[in-house]
Amino acid sequence: MKTKAVRLYGANDLRLEEFELPEINEDEILARVVSDSICMSSHKLALQGAKHKRVRHDLGKKQPIVGHEFCGVIEKAGKKWAGQFRAGDKFAIQPALNYPDASGVAALWAPGYSFEFIGGNATYIIIPKEVMEMNCLLEYRANNFYMGSLAEPVSCIVGAFHAQYHTSNGSYVHSMGIAEGGSMALLAGAGPMGLGAIDYAIHNSRKPSRLVVTDVDEKRLERAAMLLPPQEAKKNGVELSYINTKNIDDPVEHLKYLNEGKLFDDVFVFAPVRPLLEMGGSLLGRDGCLNFFAGPTDPAFSAAFNFYNVHYESHHIVGTSGGNTDDMKESLAMMANGGLNPVFMITHIGGLDAAAKSTIELDKIPGGKKLIYTHKKMELTAIEDFQAKGTEEPFFAVLAEICTRHKGLWNEEAEKYLLENAPSI
Repeated sequence: MKTKAVRLYGANDLRLEEFELPEINEDEILARVVSDSICMSSHKLALQGAKHKRVRHDLGKKQPIVGHEFCGVIEKAGKKWAGQFRAGDKFAIQPALNYPDASGVAALWAPGYSFEFIGGNATYIIIPKEVMEMNCLLEYRANNFYMGSLAEPVSCIVGAFHAQYHTSNGSYVHSMGIAEGGSMALLAGAGPMGLGAIDYAIHNSRKPSRLVVTDVDEKRLERAAMLLPPQEAKKNGVELSYINTKNIDDPVEHLKYLNEGKLFDDVFVFAPVRPLLEMGGSLLGRDGCLNFFAGPTDPAFSAAFNFYNVHYESHHIVGTSGGNTDDMKESLAMMANGGLNPVFMITHIGGLDAAAKSTIELDKIPGGKKLIYTHKKMELTAIEDFQAKGTEEPFFAVLAEICTRHKGLWNEEAEKYLLENAPSI
């Protein structure tokens, strides 16, 4: 079977190509990808090329398919999996396989980085045995595909919240998770992942009593406040504030003021910016936990941290790269029951022909998540630009009308229309 896919050849060298997939082995699965959400981690992969830690091949000989936030339909299961997975089943993928190497240590292999025949930016893929053996091929039952593509980024947020920990005086036991009923600050938190963190902080059963979200982009803050208003947070027992720190002389003191003069239990940093990370450290109260959520591209990235407070105030740092399978399952369950609705992460829609350029230029494209429909040909377009494009192209006029009825958000009706009417790649 032929597939069309975006493959990595080197730094800033992504190519959309058509090639033949081999016949599947009895321990593999053939699948059709429908949607893939472009992740900043894929942008970092494109920037670093062969230097990226998850690249496992000589790129001159084998090229991995990029993209790891994908959802699709099983076409054919090999003999080993035929009783567990059937043709027609929808699936989502947990790319953090943690598959053990020969020494028993979890390796960094992951779909979208390390494998020749599996990645999100493709029409058809072969799912290798490692995915099933690690229980990372997950059943997806919703009537859409875009939520399945958001399950992986949401699981990263879920995992980060679970990775937080706190202690009690005289005890060495780590109480995992955010401080329940405590105070939380999300720095640079009005981007797509920050929005997901706000949503989870408000609607999860373990939540803070006070949540402060900062950013320096007023437009992003306004959109965040519209989508996740303080009134909604208050209904769920959370006092939520959005703050633009761009022109505040002493943002640490200002945020302390908003927290009744106190420092914070949990601080998340959503941008790999040294002053922001150091500000996060200054906001920690006793036994405070700093989560460095944003992964830097520079392997030498560092920032100052107050080790006096590590010793005397029990300050500590955590960082997670992706979520685990349980985090993914929690994400899918919360989306299925309406506890989370991360669709507001999505701001742009495109076809497979837009994936390579969009991945390379992701840091220069404003907005949130860029959603790719892999069997379609469509330039990457902001949802807010559908109406303007619709004056010349009826296809976009219909999409604009549908999204307007859904508060300007991507939705099941819009996806169905796109899948039925957008040109094939």
